Amino acid sequence: MIIGLDVGGTHTDAVLIGDGSIMRQVKVPTEHANLFECVWSALEQVTRDVRPEKIRRAVLSTTLTTNAIAEQKMAPTGMIVSAGPGVNPELFRTGPHYFCVSGSIDHRGREVQGLDKTEIRRVAARLNSEGVRHVGVVSKFSVRNPKHETWIAEILGDSFDKIVLGHRLSGNLNFPRRIATAYLNAAIFGIHKQFFEAVRESLDRRGLRIPIFILKADGGTISFESSIDFPGQTILSGPAASVMGALPFAALDRDTLVLDIGGTTTDMAVLVRRSPLLEPLGGEIGGFKTLIRSLRTKSIGLGGDSVVRAVEGELQIGPDRLGKAMAYGGPAPTPTDALYVLGMGRGGDAEASRRGLTPIATQIGTSLEEAANRIFDLTCQKILAASAEMIETINSKPVYTVKEILSGYKVEPREILVLGGPAPHFARHLARITRLCVQAVPQWHVANAIGAALAKTTSEVALFADTEIGYAYAPEDDFIKQIGSDFTMRGAVELAFDLLRKKHIKAGAAESEMDIEIIEQAEFNMVRGFSKAGKNIRVKVQVKPGLIPSYHEVLGGIGDYCALPGSI
Repeated sequence: MIIGLDVGGTHTDAVLIGDGSIMRQVKVPTEHANLFECVWSALEQVTRDVRPEKIRRAVLSTTLTTNAIAEQKMAPTGMIVSAGPGVNPELFRTGPHYFCVSGSIDHRGREVQGLDKTEIRRVAARLNSEGVRHVGVVSKFSVRNPKHETWIAEILGDSFDKIVLGHRLSGNLNFPRRIATAYLNAAIFGIHKQFFEAVRESLDRRGLRIPIFILKADGGTISFESSIDFPGQTILSGPAASVMGALPFAALDRDTLVLDIGGTTTDMAVLVRRSPLLEPLGGEIGGFKTLIRSLRTKSIGLGGDSVVRAVEGELQIGPDRLGKAMAYGGPAPTPTDALYVLGMGRGGDAEASRRGLTPIATQIGTSLEEAANRIFDLTCQKILAASAEMIETINSKPVYTVKEILSGYKVEPREILVLGGPAPHFARHLARITRLCVQAVPQWHVANAIGAALAKTTSEVALFADTEIGYAYAPEDDFIKQIGSDFTMRGAVELAFDLLRKKHIKAGAAESEMDIEIIEQAEFNMVRGFSKAGKNIRVKVQVKPGLIPSYHEVLGGIGDYCALPGSI
């Protein structure tokens, strides 16, 4: 059996999968002030009367870190940055606790200017005096030689709760994005640690000593223990769960638009013949462009609990959320209340929804039912407009999937898959106002938890080799090895594959999931005067993202589509 747990901004969903079906499913409110009780309640209900030894693993996804960044609720975080000659690192300032220090490494990994230890100690003292407990450290070319970042961490010592080193997060040469990535990893450390401890304590109380994995932004999983060192991997975990929850039901011969309509946001993504799109450089969130390997998704501030207002006789929906719908005791009318007025709500107080929307109807000069229809239609139209903007942006550049680059390919979705609590209602209306085939996926209300449970573990290794200097290294994995002048691309690929296999097993993956592929390889000669001085080799390999091998058995038992073909 497998537990899938999705901790969203509004609800926490849990599923228990076994014997080729969803055996149990639970939905509880997410209590941000008391995560332990929230997670414990979901796990206790979904595993009630199940012997712990029957459960072999749990997979989690969460929007907690995503929401913290979007709402600017992160801990005060220091950044220590060394760059040397060239672009001014002040251009990439992340906040008030940002310090540019001396010392530089060149693009070949050679030290140009040493560090000033006294300067670093002064910065550390100031950060401590200002109560900063988390620090990111980035040297411009640390992916070629990480010693300055390592030395700074040694000087800082045990004075801080978390020190994040940029070279451990990505092997890509993009200084601004590596600064942002280190900053976010440090800034959300406390939030993710709190989540980690809540989950671990809940499982321990239940007697579940099982491997725990967490969904990453690229749709793969890593062990929960590893995520403590790299909490940034959980950013955009929630939207990735939407993609994985829809993936098995997408067409193999056409493009698919995925819409996950939640209480606070609608997350959207595109699948090209059942293959998710990938951000080529890294995900972007809260204005920060990162090097975090991510599926290409988009979130808008529009959901079932978005506030509905009438402004000068015109309807306005969102982007803010003040709480639950009035049908569930909330303070303001929402699209969910419109569904109750239209007779499509279940389990709430329809009269409260009618009371909340009556003033809106008066202000826009229509009947209550007509106002509800217009609110629901406007919500759908705004979602479609945002998805059209996303598709236009995707088509303005080469299309990257998790498998390949499709230069010149034009994304044209012919179907829509809808997830989330109100999915069937939205699917019906979207089918009426578009020319696409619209479907609510099976178990739409807990599809994210199912997607997380079925996602397989992924890993990636970026290996660099410089035969002139005589070293091969994988900075993210803290690996370095001496090589000879006769080192070749073939040797680099073999070494990268070996590192990836070891990394993948350490991450808790099974051998059966290890589908390895090369996603990047490049080689060029270095010339000194008129002679070849050596070779520079770069190889990047990955375990393909996807679903665990046994997912077909599970999907056969979770029900049929709610299929709603449009006019095509």
